[in-house]
Amino acid sequence: MTKNRKWIILFLTPGIILFIFVFLISIVLLVGTSFTNWSIGSSISFSGIKNYIYLFTKDKDFITSIFNTIKWIALQSTIHILIGVGLALILAKSKWYTSLVRTVFFIPNIISSAALGLLFLCIMNPQFGMVNNIITKIMGEQFVHNWFMNPDTAFFSVTMTWLPYAGLVTILVMAEMASISKEIYEAASIDGASSFQQDIYIVLPMMRNIIGTATILAATSMLQKLDIIIMTTGGGPGARTMNMPMYLYNTALVDNNYGLANAQGVILIILGLITLISVRKIYRMDKEH
Repeated sequence: MTKNRKWIILFLTPGIILFIFVFLISIVLLVGTSFTNWSIGSSISFSGIKNYIYLFTKDKDFITSIFNTIKWIALQSTIHILIGVGLALILAKSKWYTSLVRTVFFIPNIISSAALGLLFLCIMNPQFGMVNNIITKIMGEQFVHNWFMNPDTAFFSVTMTWLPYAGLVTILVMAEMASISKEIYEAASIDGASSFQQDIYIVLPMMRNIIGTATILAATSMLQKLDIIIMTTGGGPGARTMNMPMYLYNTALVDNNYGLANAQGVILIILGLITLISVRKIYRMDKEH
């Protein structure tokens, strides 16, 4: 046992050192500097909770960015997951088109977010985009507009750019479904359960943990989405598509206010922890089937 303990410590040490220097120290510095006035050209000075008070009482755009981020988390945790799981249940029936659809649907996951944002920007372009061309032929030119810059459709348009990533959910769920014994399906068929009933009462309950994991990946991805927003709307029009990462980026690299940006970073981490804990509670991921 003593010998095994030495090997365990030996293999854990590099990971612990990496965690301390890359994550722990960074988080401590982030939290510490969030209580300071820190910008280029001026010395760092302690300001207490002034940054947090400013964000929640005087900065309306920051409040908007929080609500937008929460809405995207909710949408990704529901619509995104429903599409991915639903497609997985369909493709698991081993039809002739399964491999083709699975490959096509997963392609967006191997393309960079920036490239995908640029692709959607072209598709929804008001002059030559495919979407407006179809609308023009069906409904007339009076219904054509700039999807990403119109205040009424900007949020919806950005949301659409993330739906293709449901392919990752499909792959994860299908991989987990492959571990279900065929004897379970056979027993359910003998008992008279239809294919739909098998999916609802057998497959989905057994997929709880992997669906919860996919939900965590989808939800927390909304806490770091930046490149697509930069490529499409830049957070506009106004602050209609401003999320917390975009607002943090503007505060730190455009306004050069690092103390305020770090306060936003702390709030972003707290929101991420709340999201993680909430999803685990909802899916009861710590419990056995």
